[in-house]
Amino acid sequence: MAIDSAVPSTALITNDAVVMGLLAITLGLVFWTSSRPSGAWKRFYTYVPALLLCYLLPAVYNSIGLIDGNASGLYPMARDYLLPSALVLLCLAIDLGAILRLGPKAVVMFLTGTFGVMLGALVSFVAMGWIHPETVAGDTWRGMTTVAGSWIGGGANQAAMKEVFEVEATLFGQFIAVDVLVANVWMAILLLMAARADAFDRWTRADTSAIEDMKQRIEAYQAQHSRIPSLTDLMVILAIGLGATGLSHLLAEPLVAWMQSLPASWNLEDYSLTSGFFWMVVIATTVGLVLSFTRAREMEGAGASKVGSAMLYVLVATIGMHMDIGALLDRPWLFLLGLIWIAVHAALLLMVAKLIRAPLFFLAVGSQANIGGAASAPVVASAFHPALAPVGVLLAVLGYALGTYCAYITGQLLRVMAGA
Repeated sequence: MAIDSAVPSTALITNDAVVMGLLAITLGLVFWTSSRPSGAWKRFYTYVPALLLCYLLPAVYNSIGLIDGNASGLYPMARDYLLPSALVLLCLAIDLGAILRLGPKAVVMFLTGTFGVMLGALVSFVAMGWIHPETVAGDTWRGMTTVAGSWIGGGANQAAMKEVFEVEATLFGQFIAVDVLVANVWMAILLLMAARADAFDRWTRADTSAIEDMKQRIEAYQAQHSRIPSLTDLMVILAIGLGATGLSHLLAEPLVAWMQSLPASWNLEDYSLTSGFFWMVVIATTVGLVLSFTRAREMEGAGASKVGSAMLYVLVATIGMHMDIGALLDRPWLFLLGLIWIAVHAALLLMVAKLIRAPLFFLAVGSQANIGGAASAPVVASAFHPALAPVGVLLAVLGYALGTYCAYITGQLLRVMAGA
């Protein structure tokens, strides 16, 4: 899901320091009200997950012109600094063996999500040809290839499709809007579904024992080693998270430079191997997993995952502030195409989940690893439990490798259907 931060702002608040303060107050109020043991707030949060509000309230601020997510530098900051730190801290207490014991259903649901994006592109193109032919006339199919690249892989794959299919700048901008809005709507739905995971799992008759075992192992470890954190503990936790983030950036830069120096015929960009963000996420996750086998894991008892979760919630707010609810009014038929597209993706996931009795966790993370990539897949995964965040990252990395190829195939099929 590509997000452009270079658009001039006309928002009421343009100072990022003020916007950061507004987001921090919003997150604080959401958590404070959601912690009320009784009363109206208790009843309210029975139906509305706190995480969903952390995401939607910044979207409202953006939609009414209070802030401008596209002109803000907060999302790149959260993505590049807080996300890798959060991944490291959330991985500290992870049980890698437990992730492997989750079984093949997670991969099956991820690949179903990938195929759902490809199929959804074709179905939405045909459907809009019946509903409103002007929407898919001309070079619309070219713009759709960029969304396919984003929804299977990420921003690098999206940019690759723009160049491969020579997508005109205005059309590209229109489909970025479709990408961001529809993907964010779908993420909001997944977060809402996460609060009702038990009902979904009963419907699919899913075996959640491996997921529950993993969560219980983490909770047992936390209970055994839990302590009131000292200032030293908190500084060590920050040192681990931010230090690993610095290491990720340090290693990513020469890795990207080396990859770019290799023969162009190797097409390394097709695998996102020339993307600094790709390597940053991979390195941060790897460092966190390696540290989980060392004494650094003891920092979980002092609340390492809680600090990581706090960082992740700031990321959630910065993602939400890019959603413009009013953007539907600009070109509604194009957004209808996007909604049909994501509906096909969702329907296919539901059918396969029912068929193979997959838990909602696998559906949600498999979908978001495609649609949102490494920036938001751990957000959805952590809605089930903070310990599950690395599963989202691992699947999202797989999406980077598939993104360009699958989007290219989708583009060629759309080209034939468009008669181009």
